[in-house]
Amino acid sequence: MESLNQIKSPVNSELKEFENYFNSYMKSNITLLNIITKYVLKTKGKQMRPLLVLLSAKLIGNISPITYHAASLIELMHTATLIHDDVVDESYQRRGFWSVNALWRNKISVLVGDYLLAKGLLLAVDNSEFELLRIVSDAVKEMSEGELLQIEKARKLDINEDLYFEIIRKKTAMLIAASAVSGAVSGGANNEQTQKMKIFGESLGIAFQIKDDLFDYSENNKTGKPAGNDIREKKITLPLISALKNSTDAEKKAILRIVASKEPNAKALKTVVDFVKNKGGFEYALKQMENYKNKALEILNTFEKNEAYYSLQNFVNYATNRNK
Repeated sequence: MESLNQIKSPVNSELKEFENYFNSYMKSNITLLNIITKYVLKTKGKQMRPLLVLLSAKLIGNISPITYHAASLIELMHTATLIHDDVVDESYQRRGFWSVNALWRNKISVLVGDYLLAKGLLLAVDNSEFELLRIVSDAVKEMSEGELLQIEKARKLDINEDLYFEIIRKKTAMLIAASAVSGAVSGGANNEQTQKMKIFGESLGIAFQIKDDLFDYSENNKTGKPAGNDIREKKITLPLISALKNSTDAEKKAILRIVASKEPNAKALKTVVDFVKNKGGFEYALKQMENYKNKALEILNTFEKNEAYYSLQNFVNYATNRNK
């Protein structure tokens, strides 16, 4: 598997330029805000979405100032939603670091998330890039709907496979699709290319989220989030959905009783993990992830095979083969 550094190679200089622009744009006159945003930047992830924006632009044409605006807008929205998500989920760790709400509490976290959302909106408006604003705002709307749908269904524990895919399409795939589409648009994509990149991004996003969901049932979990976290949060994901479908009524009731319990202990969590593995849930989810990965690669194969094409191909493989 190609390393992330190899995947970045066609846009290395552009990524550095993006980071300089993004870091300067995050600055504020409020001291507390600067302290928090510096911490957020210090603990940032792999920045896969801005990378996807830049590679998508280069796949179609050239990277332009609009591309940097698109990458910044995507990253601002993504960071804001992560901060808000940690408040909603009462999560105190993010990528192995303390979350913003763990250090500064919920009120400040929500306000920082709001600030980043507003900065993203202003970035697009100030540069009159209303198509970018529409693309990303639509994705954020879908993400909010996906989160609310998941919360609603977690209370009832009645998520089926179709509903699961609808939730992850909204929650995760739409912002990844927006990254690919906004990058392509900034590179001069026509309508047909834009639509293809949307399907590519959605397929990649769904595969990416299934991979994340599989981590919750993996023994060597290096994500920085505790194993069994989804079960604790009553999130019924594809591995468990598949396992429940292949179980007896008695088995189903016993497992859902654990998921519904207020604070399942380590032994109870292991019972659910073992159940998922024994019922083939892990393998089924893995197969579905491969299907969406292949769909993304098939769409990508219709584009010109330039340097960015091969990096995007490796990007898809990296997203589904990563160990964190």
